[in-house]
Amino acid sequence: MSNRFYFGDDDSSASSDDNLPYPKPLTRASFLTPNFDPTTFLSTLHNRHQTLEDLRAELRTRSQDLNKELLDLVNENYQEFLSLGSSLKGGDEKVEEVRLGLLGFRREVEGLQDKVDGRRKEVEELVEARKSISESVQVGRRLLETERKIGELEGRLLIASTGPGKAEVNEEDMVLSESEEESDEEPESNGIGIPRLRRHMEQYMYIKGLIERTGPDYPFLVKQEERVLRLKQTVVLDLNSALKQAVAGNEDMRGDLLKLLGIYKQMGEASEAMQILKESKR
Repeated sequence: MSNRFYFGDDDSSASSDDNLPYPKPLTRASFLTPNFDPTTFLSTLHNRHQTLEDLRAELRTRSQDLNKELLDLVNENYQEFLSLGSSLKGGDEKVEEVRLGLLGFRREVEGLQDKVDGRRKEVEELVEARKSISESVQVGRRLLETERKIGELEGRLLIASTGPGKAEVNEEDMVLSESEEESDEEPESNGIGIPRLRRHMEQYMYIKGLIERTGPDYPFLVKQEERVLRLKQTVVLDLNSALKQAVAGNEDMRGDLLKLLGIYKQMGEASEAMQILKESKR
């Protein structure tokens, strides 16, 4: 403990010495606080009237007391420590049983995983097959639509069909459709028939678009190339005749001339129109 210092031999000095603020012993609770930090603990001892050597001696004594308590605890429970090994006998068998059980469970899980993977592959194959069938159906519909539109335009252009599946166009229906077309479109001017030519061009471009979306390499479409070429030639020929008529006309037909040039451009045959205009200037 801390040393006491006395000055003088009189009783007053002894009584004043007894009244000095001696430091209290360090309690065990001071070391049991959560997150105990030695530096923080020492910083709280700045008000203790105690030398550093006295503090070291007290901490050393506290450490020795703890070691003695630990040794007493081991001695008191020595027999229990010795019997701990014997109480664990037979544990290997239980561990082996647990290990075998886990291995069996693992095999079951792997078997279920294989079944799930197999079903997933089957579903993926079925989805791909359904997708392929759906695409085939769409292609078939476009092929039928292409055949129908080719036959319809052949009927409008009065071209005899030479395909294996000749489109049967009712003559009465053709007359009716022509009359509906003329009533729906703008009226013809100067007898050129621009609305009719524009409708023929649009129908041809629609057929061309169907072929491009489907793919021109299909055998059915390959067989239709000759029919489609005749449609194009006929539409261009009608446009050429109308353009020559507009060029030869008066100033009133200048608007028709511009409309015809627009039809050529939409069809991608602007060079053909330029050739006609050059020949008309000679």
